[in-house]
Amino acid sequence: MIGSRGRVTGTIGPGLIGEVLLSIRGGTEAFYAYPLNPEESFESGTQVLVVDFEPPRTVYVERWQPIGR
Repeated sequence: MIGSRGRVTGTIGPGLIGEVLLSIRGGTEAFYAYPLNPEESFESGTQVLVVDFEPPRTVYVERWQPIGR
């Protein structure tokens, strides 16, 4: 789970419980999401990296940064 790349489907930001879709176990599943930095926001469609996981369905994310950019 940690280290997975996902796509925001519900805005993530201060005071909001966002949502991301992650490829898990051969399918796609939705998880509640919070920004790792509590002041950041991510709009729907943004690619993010999972940096922490709290069972059963909560992840903390940061913006995906492809290598070499």
